[in-house]
Amino acid sequence: MATAKMHPSAAALSTTIKHLTCNHQCPPFRTLLTNSSSRLRGYRLRRSFTVSMSTSLSTPLEVCVKASVTAPNKLGDCPFTQRVLLTLEEKHLPYDMKLVDLANKPEWFLKVSPEGKVPLIKLDEKWIPDSDVITQALEEKFPSPPLVTPPEKASVGSKIFSTFIGFLKSKDAGDGTEQALLSELTAFNDYIKDNGPFINGKEVSAADLALGPKLYHLEIALGHYKKWSVPDSLPFVKAYMKSIFSKDSFIKTRALPEDVIEGWRPKVMG
Repeated sequence: MATAKMHPSAAALSTTIKHLTCNHQCPPFRTLLTNSSSRLRGYRLRRSFTVSMSTSLSTPLEVCVKASVTAPNKLGDCPFTQRVLLTLEEKHLPYDMKLVDLANKPEWFLKVSPEGKVPLIKLDEKWIPDSDVITQALEEKFPSPPLVTPPEKASVGSKIFSTFIGFLKSKDAGDGTEQALLSELTAFNDYIKDNGPFINGKEVSAADLALGPKLYHLEIALGHYKKWSVPDSLPFVKAYMKSIFSKDSFIKTRALPEDVIEGWRPKVMG
């Protein structure tokens, strides 16, 4: 049985599954990494997670993530990193986040990630990049609880992100990018209406954990730069976003809105 020392949280998580509930609010240490310092500076941030009795981890998994550019010691705005963190949270796996300043990448980070990209996770003493590869590896190594999305449903909503970016970057109101996004959102609305509340039905699966962070970026970035929001004519999309965004795991792993805005600024202004 996995055990962990933790700090009391303001509200305890509850579950009907037989778990050992850990109401600490942080992995033991998160580390801010910059070239300006040759040493790692550990600090504690509060979070809470549930450790499954079947979890075989004796130590937290190390995960390299983007650091905030708007606030010290905070997670940055990468939706692919949040996908990985959501997977860890939903599988009740303890982890250590190492916050990496991507504008000032430390040498040790470039050695384990030659392309200098996040997310990056250490599994079986090997550093693994790419959210697709990481989430698949986590599913294979820690199959319970299962998060697999059936192949025939795995691509649902997959074009929303690219059409969102096209619309966000557009400077021509009549170029069709808004309609392209609305078409994808409408198709998703119809799918969730008939198959929801989540992509695989009643339970959250890997496809939701990939799409949710992208919709979060869509909501914040389009709201800020375009004064645009998902129309009321798509109630199932709006309900889906509300359900995903309100999950405890999502709240604990989301970026600050200010970071999302700053993260998309180069694409909007470019």
